[in-house]
Amino acid sequence: MAWGELSLLRWLRESRQSRKLVVLIVYIALLLDNMLLTVVVPIIPSYLYSIKHEKNASEIQTTKPSVVSTTMDNFQSIFSYYDNSTIVTGNESDKTQPRELHPTQTEQMTVNVTPSPSDCPKEDKDLLNENVQVGLLFASKATVQLITNPFIGPLTNRIGYQIPLFAGFCIMFVSTIMFAFSGSYTLLFIARSLQGVGSSCSSVAGMGMLASVYTDDEERGNAMGIALGGLAMGVLVGPPFGSVMYEFVGKSSPFLVLAVLALLDGAVQLFVLQPSRAQAESQKGTPLLTLLKDPYIIIAAGSICFANMAVAMLEPALPIWMMETMCSKKWQLGVAFLPASISYLIGTNLFGIVAHKMGRWLCALLGMLIVGISILCVPFAKNIYGLIAPNFGVGFAIGMVDSSMMPIMGYLVDLRHVSVYGSVYAIADAALCMGFAIGPSAGGAIAKAIGFPWLMTIIGIVDILFAPLCFFLRSPPAKEEKMPYYAAPLLCKARTEPAADAAYAFHHHEQNRRRKKEFS
Repeated sequence: MAWGELSLLRWLRESRQSRKLVVLIVYIALLLDNMLLTVVVPIIPSYLYSIKHEKNASEIQTTKPSVVSTTMDNFQSIFSYYDNSTIVTGNESDKTQPRELHPTQTEQMTVNVTPSPSDCPKEDKDLLNENVQVGLLFASKATVQLITNPFIGPLTNRIGYQIPLFAGFCIMFVSTIMFAFSGSYTLLFIARSLQGVGSSCSSVAGMGMLASVYTDDEERGNAMGIALGGLAMGVLVGPPFGSVMYEFVGKSSPFLVLAVLALLDGAVQLFVLQPSRAQAESQKGTPLLTLLKDPYIIIAAGSICFANMAVAMLEPALPIWMMETMCSKKWQLGVAFLPASISYLIGTNLFGIVAHKMGRWLCALLGMLIVGISILCVPFAKNIYGLIAPNFGVGFAIGMVDSSMMPIMGYLVDLRHVSVYGSVYAIADAALCMGFAIGPSAGGAIAKAIGFPWLMTIIGIVDILFAPLCFFLRSPPAKEEKMPYYAAPLLCKARTEPAADAAYAFHHHEQNRRRKKEFS
């Protein structure tokens, strides 16, 4: 037993210098973050609808009609809300008396009785109003994350990536427990907002850590493709897992399972990354505002934002539209996202490798076009089976965009700025959050005002119109101060690839060695 513990400790000590274990840790962190992000998608609309109707039902039950009986001593009058009839029952001693209905008087009730929630609440005004309420709840996480990102990026430059990554786990655990036991819209809103802080820490620190460990452009793309597979797996498992657990076990069950998994992830981080040690970067990174003025970074961030905004608008609006038009059951509300999740998993893993060979700009351009076309096809579905093809296209195309643009963000910093990655991945995560903040909030209001089909039409056209801008990422120029590193290799390198790919053969070995030394 003691020998086994020593072997485990030795393995953990040696694994701290393993880049593959870093990929695994970031993979798990993104998996849990996005499972919590999407597990609520099928739960919240139905849960809020049931809370509202249960409240109305309890208010009606407390309003008792006035009943006057001619034999109050021997009989008891019971008013049935099921068929609005009055039944009179007698005591045991009165069995010999004829069982007859005694005259009663009931006051005319003016209470508007709300029917109990069903799987087909067509033409329900409460359901239409819920578009805005659910949209704001979903957007709260991304909004808070968007506000937090500008602080987390520079913080990772000063203290390293380990402490923010572990802080993200702690906050995520608290948010998960709050989701499990929240019984009101206010508490759910607070839990969702708190998740935004934890997600900011996990995403920015995780991607920054990968970019600092993998300095070669091709290796970085492969590593980020694998890590984004965790994001894809979370998106894949979240909705069906949440809907099935909610339908057959209860609202708290999926969140309690996620809380246990989060504890395991925290234990791995604690032993492997040693987050108690602050490890600042050896050089000062480019200021955040300077990066925001770079047009190439803005184009890459815009691609991430608008591609993910499409699925962000789908998340709150699609379940409500399905309840209105398809009479979908609770478990179907989450399963409808399964094709998008599976295809996103395929897209991120496939194009994490292929995008470098075909050109990441081209991969992103095609992805934006496919997202727009697929989104335009969603309103034509007449049942849950009609959603399979367009949702598959949406997920696959977003996987193309994300797996291309995330490595490009680190590449642009290497090419045009100082190779410190916290701030640039704060921008990338902020772009993602902006899509998930504007998408649900604006999408819910638009769906209520002009309808779900027009909502899909608007975001589909926006994605198609933005796609040609990705062409500018085909060959971004290097900054003047970076030219000594890149000028010589570029003389013998065709410009069919991004401009400075050949330069990594000149300097990436030395930079990689320096990064490994700092990390270990």
